[in-house]
Amino acid sequence: MPTAANSAREILVRLHDVMASRTAAQAKLNSVVGIVGEAMSSEVCSIYLLRDGVLELYATRGLAQEAVHVTKLALGEGLVGTIAEQVETLNLDEAASHPDFAYKPETGEEKFHSFAGVPIIRRERSVGVLCVQHADPHKYDDVEIEALQTVAMVLSELIANADLVDTAGAATLRPQTTAAMRIDGLKLVEGMGSGYAVFHQPRITIEHTVAEDIDAERHRVYAAFDKMREQIERIASQAEFGVGGEHDEVLQTYKMFAYDEGWSRRINEAIDSGLTAEAAIERVQQRTRQRMRQIDDPLLADRMHDLEDLSNRLLRIVSGQMGTAAQGGLRQDTILIARNLGPAELLEYDRRRLKGVVLEEGSLTAHVTIVARAMGVPVLGRVKGVRRSIAEGDMLLLDSTASNVFARPSPAMEEAFEAKLQLRQKRRAVFAALKSELPITTDGHRVTVMVNAGLRDDVAALDMTGADGIGLFRTEFQFLVSATLPQRERQQRLYREVLDAAGDRPVIFRTVDIGGDKALPYLTQDDAEEENPAMGWRALRLALERDGLMKVQARALLEAAAGRTLNVMFPMVSEPWEYEQARALFEVQRDWFVQRGRKLPNEINYGTMLEVPALAEQLDILLPKLDFLSVGTNDLTQFLFAADRANPKLAERYDWLSPAILRFLARLVPPTTAAGVPLGVCGEMGGRPLEAMALIGLGIDRLSITPAAVGPIKAMVRSLDRAALMAHMKLLLAAPPRDMRGALNAWAVESGVELA
Repeated sequence: MPTAANSAREILVRLHDVMASRTAAQAKLNSVVGIVGEAMSSEVCSIYLLRDGVLELYATRGLAQEAVHVTKLALGEGLVGTIAEQVETLNLDEAASHPDFAYKPETGEEKFHSFAGVPIIRRERSVGVLCVQHADPHKYDDVEIEALQTVAMVLSELIANADLVDTAGAATLRPQTTAAMRIDGLKLVEGMGSGYAVFHQPRITIEHTVAEDIDAERHRVYAAFDKMREQIERIASQAEFGVGGEHDEVLQTYKMFAYDEGWSRRINEAIDSGLTAEAAIERVQQRTRQRMRQIDDPLLADRMHDLEDLSNRLLRIVSGQMGTAAQGGLRQDTILIARNLGPAELLEYDRRRLKGVVLEEGSLTAHVTIVARAMGVPVLGRVKGVRRSIAEGDMLLLDSTASNVFARPSPAMEEAFEAKLQLRQKRRAVFAALKSELPITTDGHRVTVMVNAGLRDDVAALDMTGADGIGLFRTEFQFLVSATLPQRERQQRLYREVLDAAGDRPVIFRTVDIGGDKALPYLTQDDAEEENPAMGWRALRLALERDGLMKVQARALLEAAAGRTLNVMFPMVSEPWEYEQARALFEVQRDWFVQRGRKLPNEINYGTMLEVPALAEQLDILLPKLDFLSVGTNDLTQFLFAADRANPKLAERYDWLSPAILRFLARLVPPTTAAGVPLGVCGEMGGRPLEAMALIGLGIDRLSITPAAVGPIKAMVRSLDRAALMAHMKLLLAAPPRDMRGALNAWAVESGVELA
């Protein structure tokens, strides 16, 4: 079977002469469809280009010639429109069976069954579609698709040089208005900052795609790889965050990508197909972007972002266009604007001038987010079309806490922002002063306030906030940022460091919650892609199946907690037998240690998370076997309401203060109290003052929350009469008001409860 490189090279050799000829653009396109169709033994090869906002058939071999410049499809219409709109490849053995198929009678395409199409991309935007069709039903081979994608890249150069690219509707680099405006996004790293907009880098446009000398292009790439790796090593060695932390593992993973032989091999294969060094890097990068669009798992997508960041760096080196805002230096307080950033790129900026980052993309689990958090730089993500709203040099007021940024603010806006910033600083000082104060209600009831953690550095929040301990340590974080499965020694080292830092304060380790929407690239699953990953093969379900993974973690935890108390919590337990099986696995490992005379924890407490509503119906069976129970309100809410919490349309639809949730939680209190099993909440619900007040009113007095929420929750608790609240909650739950949130807020205001 021919390789993708050979297939593409054969076509590119013939296309080189076409592109170099002095014939008109239409004649060149006519030649292209003939060459590609013949090389791929396809009866049909067609080129559609985006003109005036619609896709127009510009050239074809095999379809009716009368349809040229007549057949038009809107973006999203038919298979061609879907490819252009989604910037994705389609490969179908029966085109008419696809739900987006649209028949155009003037083309005479009814006799063709097979269809494959790829987007023609220019500056990250679809400007057309190249497709082939065959009379017999069969899917095109991978090498043929690769060849099509390579030809599409060359076509983008041809149509750009011929001025055939549709600029109508293209994103302008200037904002549509110069007036003050508020722009919303997603809070990635909390904080406030003001400064002038600086764009991270201009987009490099590939002007020459077909190589004259393949060996010379390969040497250019080798040299660029060497230079890029030197830069990454230097950046990593100069990064200063303090001692340890997840960001160290992020940088190690990032360096692993830089030295990845598979990546460099794919670029060299693209050069072998006849592309220039720049075009080969861009070709592999386009493939990466297309994969990113198909990845539902945000964590795997974040790793693809790291690879794209390195591709951008390599492309700038090989093209000699190294200029980024970091290289030029920041001359004043700056809010950095970028589509996305890699961790190494962020580290190149002067932290004295960098006051915030605004990203078109980005996610809570992205490596750049982790590094920015360690740097103390606020980040706002998911700001779509930011270049249409913000121009270089605009004054920006970034408040990621409120999930927005103000561009070109008026004097009144600046004054209000400054006042809010000062108030925030004062509030932080007030909350910091509470770190040595105990969370005791006005009627003398002690509430336990712990923190959620997952990184080494998070443990420092215990001393900063005066929290009672770590109520949820997410052990999967170490797995998610690692390039390979963390070995037992590495896991043990992390757990011991966490316990050492916590001292005599308790730490509850949750066993790995991976799988489903938190897939690990190095832990493959044979099953087909899950339609509902949150409710799929994940957490304890996966760990019990892959018990080798859990045995290693059990031994690491037992070794790390030798001579201390070990608290272990199992995630997503649906049936009592799952908890029993997980506990038995730990006990077998403990017996293994005993037989070898190893030092053991002084005490082991086993608990479970209650996230699956079914478990609440079997508490009478489970409670006698538990040492503690913790409610995960994030997953519990989406399961109760059948509402995916990752769906933005549903994110605010269902309230944590809904009577359904409060009544559900209230039913857990009597049986756990009677059994003497501590009941806590370790979801985001407990970190909001009004919601936390409601939980206390239900009789739940153990909360594990984000470190930033400890101060506000302590202030709320110390202003609260628990007995009065519990009496009021009984009345509200017996006859729920239409607006439960409003009713609770009104009671808090009337009772002098501090909710700021």
